[in-house]
Amino acid sequence: MSSAITKVILKSGAIRYRFIVDGPRKPDGSRRQIRRTFDTKKEALNELARIRHQTATGSFVVPSKLTVDELLDIWLATATRGVEQATASNYDNVIRPVRLFLGDKGVQQLTEEDVEAFVDWMLTRGRQRGGKPGTGLSVRSVRLTLGRLRSALTLAVRRGWVTRNVAEYVRIPRDAVRRETKAKVDRRPWNESEVKAFIEATKHDRLFGVMLLTLIAERPAEVCGARWTEDVDLTGTGTIAVGNTRTIVYDRQRPRGTRNTVVEKDPKTHNGRRVLPLPSPVRGALVEFRALQEKERLAAGDAYEHSGYVVVDELGRPFKTDKLRRVAHRLMEEASVRRVRLYDARHACLSWMANNGVPDTVVSAWAGHSDLSFTKRVYVHPDPQSLKVGSDKLSELLG
Repeated sequence: MSSAITKVILKSGAIRYRFIVDGPRKPDGSRRQIRRTFDTKKEALNELARIRHQTATGSFVVPSKLTVDELLDIWLATATRGVEQATASNYDNVIRPVRLFLGDKGVQQLTEEDVEAFVDWMLTRGRQRGGKPGTGLSVRSVRLTLGRLRSALTLAVRRGWVTRNVAEYVRIPRDAVRRETKAKVDRRPWNESEVKAFIEATKHDRLFGVMLLTLIAERPAEVCGARWTEDVDLTGTGTIAVGNTRTIVYDRQRPRGTRNTVVEKDPKTHNGRRVLPLPSPVRGALVEFRALQEKERLAAGDAYEHSGYVVVDELGRPFKTDKLRRVAHRLMEEASVRRVRLYDARHACLSWMANNGVPDTVVSAWAGHSDLSFTKRVYVHPDPQSLKVGSDKLSELLG
């Protein structure tokens, strides 16, 4: 092996040791030669042995100037092939923090310590939008971003650009997970009394029927996507079909101020497409709301927009999910009830059903879930009122 090492004397008189060796073939099958120069013969021998061994075993990585940013471009193009626009936009947004913190770094220079520092940065000051910039992201957001980075680095390993995935064993600090877990415990859905107080306070509001739709466990995007003709049947006891969602997608390619675009699509899963029988109070509220919309249409004349959606303003313009959320929060404040997310109102309904004798399979089907255990684990919350039933049963046993 030492005969492959050439001794080189520079003009300055300094001595160097150089070799040229065949590496793995290029993708087109042509010969690849690797040239290295070292200060000592020992360094040259060690590197020559490494290259020959890795070439023979297929583990040699060709030096590359590929940056993390460039790797993410390649990964994104691969990961979003054939997916919906909303999913592609979500992937692009999720990896945005990686671009900001690690984008300029070479993929082959990336270390586990770099990824750990990146995780710490996200948890403390990585937020750019969706809240106060410069504050920490949620553990869920960090976990999603870290997962996408792992996926991109797995692609790099698979294509021979790096030898290992330096993000594979990086974990979110336990204290951050504990803090977020505690915050989730503190964020309780409404109990039965709060639901009834909200209903009583909003029964004369224009959007009372819409608020009831959120309380029968429809997601905000499902409420905004509901259409009178295609989805709502007010004859008999009445039904509402959940088959169209209307959600907001953040498109970074559009000019600032126009990046929030509305996307309509089918539910994510087969179980998400469902037909719900309308509880009689909801049916009655929707009948009144449709009659009111007809009066508003006549009053507005040509200014009225015939969009066909259930959730519209006085001129027939459809709501987006962010507007629905703002209206709901205003009504909560006016009703003097605890402010919760619309998703927590959905949780309250499903919890009430589960805690009051509705079979688990019915609760899961009503929610549009394919996994019964997921419904019970995530959406069903025992509250003091429902736990009282358990106390009463135990009184029978212990008395």
